[in-house]
Amino acid sequence: MTIQFDPTVLTDSLPALVQGFATTLAAWMGGVLIGLGLGFGIAILQIFCAAWVRGILRAYIEILRCTPFLVQLFVLYYGGPSIGLELPPLTAGVVALGLYGSAYFAEAFRSGFSSVPRGHLEAAECLGLTRLQTILRVQLPQMMVIIVPALTNLIIVLSKETAVLSVVTVPELTFVLTGIGSERFAFVETLLALCVCYLALVELTSRTGQWVEGRLGRFLTR
Repeated sequence: MTIQFDPTVLTDSLPALVQGFATTLAAWMGGVLIGLGLGFGIAILQIFCAAWVRGILRAYIEILRCTPFLVQLFVLYYGGPSIGLELPPLTAGVVALGLYGSAYFAEAFRSGFSSVPRGHLEAAECLGLTRLQTILRVQLPQMMVIIVPALTNLIIVLSKETAVLSVVTVPELTFVLTGIGSERFAFVETLLALCVCYLALVELTSRTGQWVEGRLGRFLTR
């Protein structure tokens, strides 16, 4: 049995593919921005806040890290209306991605802060820097070089999790290509195109992370 590849399946649906890819990028970037912001805020709160607040934050992190993203998405999208939280599919997807990513980003930032040598913190204290100034001027620049590979990996993970959003009818790339494949009975073409798109997206993100890591390293060695 031979499988024939028909490129017209993709070319005939090019506008829909472009729109689906744009939706994937929008959901991904929105989720990354929310995740980075929340994750950094959680990491800072774990430094400044009392033990009971840190306990709540730790519970938040563990719940999100120990449950599948699909389950979290279902709880937010299908369970939200029961408490008066009705979100459109795309909004629910972006929020779910951001919350899911924030737990992992928070751990990356926390480990980065902890990796700065104790002697550097003591030197900052001797210079009269406040705790916040020490974080911004001493810990943050040093730890960013250390955690860039981890952040890049987490951003890549979130890019692939956008495919899950298709289950709540978000019209992203997976949803569009799956629909085309079902309509045209051309699953080889559509799945191959999906793999190529995500491969290009992941490779671009990886190269960008390497470039950022190199730039930060050269900046700190000046």
